[in-house]
Amino acid sequence: MDFRAKLLIPDSLRAWREGLRRDGKKLAVTNGCFDLLHAGHVNYLAAARAQADALLVLLNSDRSVRELKGEGRPINSQDDRALVIAALQAVDAVCIFDDSRATRLLTIAAPDIYVKGGDYSIDQLPQEERDVVARCGGRIVVLGHVPGRSTSALIEKLAQQ
Repeated sequence: MDFRAKLLIPDSLRAWREGLRRDGKKLAVTNGCFDLLHAGHVNYLAAARAQADALLVLLNSDRSVRELKGEGRPINSQDDRALVIAALQAVDAVCIFDDSRATRLLTIAAPDIYVKGGDYSIDQLPQEERDVVARCGGRIVVLGHVPGRSTSALIEKLAQQ
């Protein structure tokens, strides 16, 4: 499969999700910036994919990354980040979202499992995201975090060079 076919627009997400349901497949969803892809990201996405039959990555748009991380971020454009994530074997689909939270697309995707990294606890997740997952009968899984493996740490290291 051409990895570009894994790129979804929000309007096509519902039909894609319905196809998984028809095939009896469980869906895991995660979201994030994934600005400078590193080993922590790759391990996290592989572990997230292991939770279900398919993995959807909801990717923060450039605007929402700036809102979350500040000026100077993202390093890579949303289109470049989406292509890199889509090229990973563990990822079944990528959809860019422009909101500050993934709530709208989580509602459409109705994940069986919502996966977050170990830099969060369930209580730290936005209540609206937790409510969406609960309404669709899904569960939240928090995966371990590898200390020292972060985009912010990479940027800091590069700045010291």
